[in-house]
Parts: sequence; structure tokens; C-alpha cells
Amino acid sequence: MIALAHAVRSGQIPNAEVAVVVSDQPAAKGLTNAAELGIPVRVVERRGRLRDEHDREIVSTLQTFGVELVCLAGYMRVLSREFLDAYRGSILNIHPSLLPAFPGLAVHRRTLAAGVKWTGCTVHFVDETLDGGPIIAQRKVVVHDDDTEESLSARILIQEHELYAEAVALVLSQRMKP
Repeated sequence: MIALAHAVRSGQIPNAEVAVVVSDQPAAKGLTNAAELGIPVRVVERRGRLRDEHDREIVSTLQTFGVELVCLAGYMRVLSREFLDAYRGSILNIHPSLLPAFPGLAVHRRTLAAGVKWTGCTVHFVDETLDGGPIIAQRKVVVHDDDTEESLSARILIQEHELYAEAVALVLSQRMKP
């Protein structure tokens, strides 16, 4: 999220602004980082609520700030149909694998266990499927024989920061649509 904010500020993502950062985790470091950059932040806690109710509040918050494009970063929950319908074709996600390989959680552990020689990251439009929406961009990362989950994750994260900004700029330029 902070990488996207910096990309907006530097002009790498032109004609854009980060309108608000929303998290369901009150102690999320990203909230502090965003506030330090002067970006409005909001916490919409789950508090045991049903997904639809929680998502309705997030959508209301996003609409209050005039959000046109939703960029998920570390949001580890499947979105409700209501959320998807409110922003259909305008929700992006970053995933630390070359989708369709290794959707879901524990990606790096599963990647290493499979013995693949390369992996990477994917930015995609979000739809009803788990990490299965139309792909916008991907970047390959070589898997080293001595990689651990941590070392692989760190190398992929560097690529994620660059790729996400490029993909957002592409979508905002209207050159990419779901």
C-alpha cells in the first residue's frame, strides 16, 4: 500500500490520488504509515459481524471518499457479492505467485514444496473466484535451491511493489479493462 502511495506521489501512477486507506485491523502498520503521509485512514473492524454487513460498511466508507479504484494489499478475506457489485471491474489484488498457480494462502510454503524453479507475482482484477479474476500483469522470480519461505517472500515482495504500481497505472490509463 505504501509502495502505491509513493508511486502516486512520484508520478509513476499519473493523475491519481490515494483517497483513503481502510483496514479491518486497528493496529495495522499501514494505517500509521498512511497517516504519516497525510492520507486519510479508516478502521472498519469485523467485530464478529457477517461478511456482508462488514463489507457494506467498507463500501460506504469508500464511497464517502469518492474512491473509483480499490487496490487490495494484504486484505486476507474474500469479498461479498455486494462489495464486488459496488466496484465490479474496479478492484485489483496483488498475489505472490504466478496465478493460476498457488492461489490462496501459504503460497511460499506450497511453492517450495512443489519444487518449482520459478514463481513470481500477479496483479489481477477481483471477481467471485479466489485469486482467479482476469490477470493484468505478472512478474517472474527464480526460486533458488537454498530458498526459505522468508527469502523467497522477500524477493517476491520487491517485485510486487514495482508490478502493482505498473498495473495500477495501466488500468488507470484505460489500456486494461476486465
